[in-house]
Amino acid sequence: MIMAAIVKTDFNFPGQVGRYVGKVRDVYDIKNEYLVMVVSDRISAFDVVLPEGIPYKGQVLNQIAAKFLDATTDILPNWKIAVPDPMVTVGHKCEPFKVEMVIRGYLSGHAWREYKAGRRTICGMEMPDGMVENQKFPEPLITPTSKAAEGHDEDISKEEIIASGLVSREDYEKLEAYTKALFQRGTEIAAKMGLILVDTKYEFGKKDGVIYLMDEIHTPDSSRYFYADGYEERLAKGERQRQLSKEFVREWLMANGFQGQEGQKVPEMTPEIVASITERYIELYEHITGEKFVKAEEGSAADILARIEKNVTECISSLQ
Repeated sequence: MIMAAIVKTDFNFPGQVGRYVGKVRDVYDIKNEYLVMVVSDRISAFDVVLPEGIPYKGQVLNQIAAKFLDATTDILPNWKIAVPDPMVTVGHKCEPFKVEMVIRGYLSGHAWREYKAGRRTICGMEMPDGMVENQKFPEPLITPTSKAAEGHDEDISKEEIIASGLVSREDYEKLEAYTKALFQRGTEIAAKMGLILVDTKYEFGKKDGVIYLMDEIHTPDSSRYFYADGYEERLAKGERQRQLSKEFVREWLMANGFQGQEGQKVPEMTPEIVASITERYIELYEHITGEKFVKAEEGSAADILARIEKNVTECISSLQ
């Protein structure tokens, strides 16, 4: 039996006062105190939600994030309270900062596209001349984005963030320090698994005056990883790096004429393409955690939704 992909949820949990549907996550507000984050199997690229869901993707993202949230609690507190279901995290409701903290250790992805176009600053940060794609920066660069309610997040500099009042200078400097420390921890964990953490993003919020790490961390949706083995040789030859990230989905879309621009059509996502994306997500899970991925029990979408509802309802009742 093929595992169903969960692309839509519409729960009514005890104490629920609101629901937010993001590109991938459906977030339920419980009494303005807790959040239930259901990580769906939707997949987005170029800020567009693609038409087919990816079985097990939600479970992969949720379980990687939970693992890394647990591995970074000595750096700062995080929002997670419990993982009552393979696809769900329940945690504290925080007031989110209106910026995402992106940190880049290597000249890849968006930074490389900017560099190739001749630009040498990104978010107010200088990029040295004479670099090549996927080369390591002398020091990691923090390149924040303003969080768009919908559509594309926009690059923004530290000074613009502070001047516009999005984040106070005091808080922003704490976010910078936390971002560097989290990236360093992620880099060390990845290295033990034979991987390079290339770039990633973090989201932070506040509760009772305390800064919390929120959402996901070091997942293939929020991060880019290269295999360490062969990295130097490929760099020297100008070859593509072997990577574990969502970039392969973007590359497949670009090769088929889609970059999220008006008038462009998403190429057909055949069962073979969907299955190959599932395999890549499971591969990343096993590489980055060093653990075998254990698939949640298979079933219809209705079966999976019933399981989630039961598990979350029990968890909520234990929090009251």
